[in-house]
This record gives sequence, structure tokens and C-alpha cells, in this order.
Amino acid sequence: MSSPKSLRVLALIPPMTQLNTPYPSTAYLTGFLRTRRVDAVQEDLALALVLRLFSKAGLAHIRECIAATPVDKRSHRVQAFDAQFDRYAATIGPVIAFLQGRDSTIGHRITTRSFLPEGPRFESLDVYVDEDGGDPLAWAFGALGMQDRARHLATLYLNDIADVLRDAVDPRFEFVRYAESLAQSQPTFDPLAEALAAPPNLVDETLKALTLKAIEKHQPDLVLVSVPFPGSVYAAFRIAQTIKAHSPGITTALGGGFVNTELRELTEPRVFDHFDFVTLDDGERPLLALLEHLRGERSQSRLVRSFVRTAEGEVRYINSNVGEPDIAFEEVGAPTWDGLPLNDYLSLLDMLNPMHRLWSDGRWNKLTVAHGCYWKKCSFCDVSLDYISRYEGASAATLADRIEKIIDETGQTGFHFVDEAAPPKALRALAAELDRRNLSISWWGNIRFEKSFTPQLCQELADSGCIAISGGLEVASDRLLQLMKKGVSVEQVARVTRSFTDAGILVHAYLMYGFPTQTVQDTVDALEYVRQLFEQGCIQSGFFHRFACTVHSPVGKNPEEYGVTLQPLPPVSFAKNDIGFFDPTGTDHDAMGAALKKALYNYMHGIGLEADVRSWFQGKVPRTTVPRHFIAKALSRA
Repeated sequence: MSSPKSLRVLALIPPMTQLNTPYPSTAYLTGFLRTRRVDAVQEDLALALVLRLFSKAGLAHIRECIAATPVDKRSHRVQAFDAQFDRYAATIGPVIAFLQGRDSTIGHRITTRSFLPEGPRFESLDVYVDEDGGDPLAWAFGALGMQDRARHLATLYLNDIADVLRDAVDPRFEFVRYAESLAQSQPTFDPLAEALAAPPNLVDETLKALTLKAIEKHQPDLVLVSVPFPGSVYAAFRIAQTIKAHSPGITTALGGGFVNTELRELTEPRVFDHFDFVTLDDGERPLLALLEHLRGERSQSRLVRSFVRTAEGEVRYINSNVGEPDIAFEEVGAPTWDGLPLNDYLSLLDMLNPMHRLWSDGRWNKLTVAHGCYWKKCSFCDVSLDYISRYEGASAATLADRIEKIIDETGQTGFHFVDEAAPPKALRALAAELDRRNLSISWWGNIRFEKSFTPQLCQELADSGCIAISGGLEVASDRLLQLMKKGVSVEQVARVTRSFTDAGILVHAYLMYGFPTQTVQDTVDALEYVRQLFEQGCIQSGFFHRFACTVHSPVGKNPEEYGVTLQPLPPVSFAKNDIGFFDPTGTDHDAMGAALKKALYNYMHGIGLEADVRSWFQGKVPRTTVPRHFIAKALSRA
């Protein structure tokens, strides 16, 4: 152990988050702690796990698992992988190097379609068959887009192997949503406890080895594990389980977006078999208090927003932050990626849509323009939680200073602003500051489609380096947008998105279905609005997600205002977030959702824009009530 005054902190990114860029939580915490002269380091075990499994040695271990399975129990995908194992073993190294940007020349072989073994994932290319017998992907990549074409094929190849890993080793394995059903809105810890008590499989053993390697390398006194999503909870507990088994003297702490959202009413003592502390909301102030406690400078009773297990075995929440406000956003410092293997991340190309690819392609420096949301009114959003409700900005000079520091550290000028909704005033000021400093970057981020984004401002943002924006259109219905307290109308969204498009900025729309009182007619009309927005070049990409009522949202807190009745929850000792509800409209939203997603997928590829929207639905649905040229006329009036 270090001396009491020199505790070493190790922040870990658990599997699974992203493969193309580090999740920013550890970068923010490490950067902040270093401003307070804390010895802080970080590791990305999510990336390390994938690189270990998706290697020549890793594939050999997968094959050993296959060999231990009776032939009649092997899926078609597993049998095909086993039959072509030598080709997979010969190509996995070059493919990983190519996706890391280390070996671009192998892309020529990948695009021949004879170098890589092709499993079921490649069947998705059949929808692009060229009737003239030519290249089915020519429409997407043209004659010279070799690198992107190869990246897409290499991504399908990795997805094929991931499917084999799921069939043969761990049925919970996903690149993003790994074992999320064990944690998401799970009222009890039982499913997670059973999984943690089960004999470890290849994925578990690999993660264990990587955890021990990180502990040996850094010799930490305190390990922070940040879990942003339900799909990273299981692995986080496996990491802590390993640490407690092999180095019980190390203190472990759990935090992150999942904890802040779902564990606010935690009473399950078994969590503390693995983690000594669980902290809520922004981690800076709780961590400073925890470090003082571990150094003997602060009693446990003076911890900040922390759960602990008492000597009697009960869970206690401590929040003694009187006179100790949260660290101002202006003062949290710049995130640092020091210690993370920035050259090892994988640039994947899952979808051919040029906007959609940004989430998985390229290594983006993630940065926040402001803390919280300046609007914080949307009825479907967790507006009661700190990460949204407490809005704080920083000066344009401070933001530009952070940008320059990150560029100096990483050598990369691409930024993803990860705000809930970046404020237009702050973006305008930042654009002016970047121009004043003659600082060239590329950036994209999330906004509200509000009228402040005029054609002039959109052009200013484009000139500052903005290449794409995303925003919530949600249910494209003025009635439902008003019920949501979204603060926008369909016509306004059309004008704002077209202003971005005219400035050369790609636009992605977040879309929703299944909102309280949404009828079949509402759904059909919403899809017609979306069709017209694509047709008029207002948006280039979108994603439909099913509305989920959460206990922290206005709908969950005041369901009567939205015409629904909440379903009773079982007793909760672990995770609490989603809550079911009874909607008197009785709409079959699952059936609607399949049609919406199919239509949207085609729209993003320029297909079916002239078709009647009713053609996407399986059963009979009503004709849309939206005028055929509503969006075009709205744009002409602008």
C-alpha cells in the first residue's frame, strides 16, 4: 500500500461500451483528479477484452469451446466458423490492424470478397444486388471508396465472429449491450448474483486475466469502475469480484450513468461484497470526500452521495455535503486520455448511411459544452436527475482551452459534444472563439431543433467545423410534441433541419413511438412527416426507439397528466427505472414499431420515398391525414 498521503486511483472502463473511441467518464475523472494532484491512471478493459478475444489466440480458444460442445448442439453459424477456422485464423490479425488504421493496404484484398470468410452477416449485402451484375455496393462507395468499402466488409466479418462467440461461449455477449438483461430495471440482485456465482466462461476468464494485469501494472489503492449502461454492469461486477478475490485490500467504488439512474434507492447488501462504495451523480465531489476518508482525514459519516454497508449488514446512504457544493463545470478541468491506447481503437462501419456511421467510425474526442440541459422540460426525459436538472455552462474561452489541450495530447482534431442538448448561445460563442484562434476542428453533437438555429447560425457552426448534428423530433405530431413539452413543432423542425442541411451539415433525428395516447393514426401521420423530411433533404438519418416510461420522468411522476395509469412495481432492492403503464388507446405499438424501423432503414438508403406509407405496415392502417406536400410548403413559407 502507498503512504496515507499518496493514494493511487485507477479508473476502469468495463465491457462493453464502444470500440471506436474511449467512453469519456474515466477521462473526465482522471483529468479532474490530476488537477487536485491525485495520482490517477486509467485503463479501458472493454477494448482490451475485444482485442484479446478477437485475435488468433482468442479464436483458437473459441474453437476449443466449440470442440467441447456436441456436434448436434452447434448452431449453423458455429459449424460454418469451425469449417473455415483456418481462414478466420489467418485473417483476424490483418482485419484488426486494418480497422485500427495500422495497415490500409490490406483493404484492397478485403474488397475482393475472396479474402475474408463470409458468414450470415454478409447476407445483408443481398439487398443491394445490382441488376446489371455489377458491384452491389457501388451506389454507396462509388469507384474509389475502397477504404470505406473494406471497413464495412470487415465490420460484417467481426459481427459474424461475435455471433459465433455468442452461440458457442456466452449467449449474453454483445459489442454494446453485453448481458444488459441482468441489470436493466432489475428489482432484485438475484439474476446478477446467480450469473456471478456461475462457473466462469471464456469471456469471464479473459476479463479476469486483464483485470489482474491492470492491477499488477498500476498497484492501485482505489479502483473506480464507471458503468454508463446496463450492458456494462455484469462485467463491472466481474472485475470487482476478481479484485476482491485476489487483492482484498484494494478499495473499490462503483459509479456512472447506470448507477445515477437506476440505483438511487439501493438497499441490496450483496452489492457490497464487490464494491466498498457506490456513489451518485457527478463523481468529483464524492471522490474528493472518499479520498479524504481513505486518508483518515474525514469520517465515514461525512461522505458525499455515497452508499455503504454498515457493520450490521445494512445499506446506508450518506450525503453530508453541507457547505460543499459540486465542483463548478468551469472548474472540472479538461478530460485526459493519457494511458489509453488511442491507436488501438477500431473504426467500424456498421451502416452505410453517412450520418449513422459517426457513432462507430473514427476516434472522437468526447467533450461536454455544458453540464445538464438548458431546456429540461421534456416529459419523457429524466429531468429530475442531476445530470439533466443542474444546468451550468462554461465560457467559450474555457471550452476552447480544453479543446486545444486535448488536441495537444491526442493529436486528433475530431470532437463529439456529448451534451443532452448543446445550447445554441454557447455553440455560437464557441464558434466565434474557434474562429478568433484560427483553430480548425471537426465536431458533431446533440441539440434541440429550436428556432434559435437560424440559417445564419447554422452556417457559422459549419464554418467552425460542425459536420453533423442530432436532435429529438420524437413523435412527429404537433399534438404529441405539445404533450411532451418538447417546445418545437413539426414545421419548425423542418425549417431548422433544412437550415443545417443547406449549410452542409448532416442531420440525424431521434424518433419515438409508443408515447402515451399515441394512436395508430398518430403513428401513420408521424411516418408521413418523416418521409417528407427525408424527401426534402431535411434529415439524412434517424432512429426509432420505443418509448419507455421511467420513474424519474414527468410521465412517471404524474401519469394522470398524460392519460395513463402506472403498473405497480414489485419490491425493489436493486435497480429501479422503467415502469409499465396502461394506455387506454390500446394501440399495438410492437406491430407499429417493426414497420417504422423498416421504413426508416429504407429511407436512410434513399429507397421507398415515393411509396404510400401504408405499404410499410403488415395489417390495414388508415390513410395519413398529413397533406402530401406539407413539409415542402412549410419550407417555402420560411
